[in-house]
Amino acid sequence: MANLQIKGIEDALYDQIKDIAAAENRSISQQVLFLLKAYIANKKQFLTAKTPAQVLLELSGSWEDSKGPEEIVAQIKSARKNSRKLMEGF
Repeated sequence: MANLQIKGIEDALYDQIKDIAAAENRSISQQVLFLLKAYIANKKQFLTAKTPAQVLLELSGSWEDSKGPEEIVAQIKSARKNSRKLMEGF
């Protein structure tokens, strides 16, 4: 069985792995092996997963409405309710 040594790992990352390992009742080595195996098993999903920015950009321009912008803004404003608390202060 081969051995692997990792050099130059950031302290914050090491601490996160250490905390996860403790929570999972594993040694740090066992946890790193577990994470590597999980990544390799799900590599396709990791590589094809969309970032939140990509999802948002895909939504851009997808909203269609027969109302014009002025009518939409007027509808939003009319739906707002004024609060006397805010007028009087807290």
